[in-house]
Amino acid sequence: TGWGTPFKYFFDGVPVENHAKNGRSTKSFLEEGLWEKVKERLKPNDYVFIQFGHNDEVPTKVGRYTTPEEYRINLSRYIQETRGHGSFPVLLTPVTRRSFEEGKLKNTHKQYAQLVLDVANELNVPLIDMTKKSMDLVESWGEEKSELLYLHLVQGEHPNYPNGSEDNTHFNELGARKMAQLVLEGIRSSDMELKSFIVNQSK
Repeated sequence: TGWGTPFKYFFDGVPVENHAKNGRSTKSFLEEGLWEKVKERLKPNDYVFIQFGHNDEVPTKVGRYTTPEEYRINLSRYIQETRGHGSFPVLLTPVTRRSFEEGKLKNTHKQYAQLVLDVANELNVPLIDMTKKSMDLVESWGEEKSELLYLHLVQGEHPNYPNGSEDNTHFNELGARKMAQLVLEGIRSSDMELKSFIVNQSK
């Protein structure tokens, strides 16, 4: 479950559309026409949350891998075309993988997360540093307990995964909700007018 699924329940009077697709990079999202579908629906004052990195950064992912320079170019394109529709882009660094080494969580997104930070700074785009936020959360849960956030299933536990799962990249429903809450936290602490539409703003 991606964090976009529970995200829609945080707002009152604001329709939320989740166009994320599993396994896509900035490159394949463009090549498959998925970005065109987003642009077709954009209206002035919409917010577009842009988060990539997991598939961009792995050289073995043929058709999805992007070089650091290509990644910057693609992110810039998303930003410029969003603004061209009178909409507001928001950049998010990628969420952490559950990758512990000797009890310490590794930052597997270090280079590509930094590229997002750089682009946000250069183009003056609001940023939510989900790499840091999610790493802090997973580290606070610890190596063993943090399994509860990811798609870890024993054989026969879920009909969609009859052989079980030991996935340290994708989240289950609990993990997705926790990540969505971190995004919401980033919105609350920002200057985005969107935060005035948050349900139960006092909580």
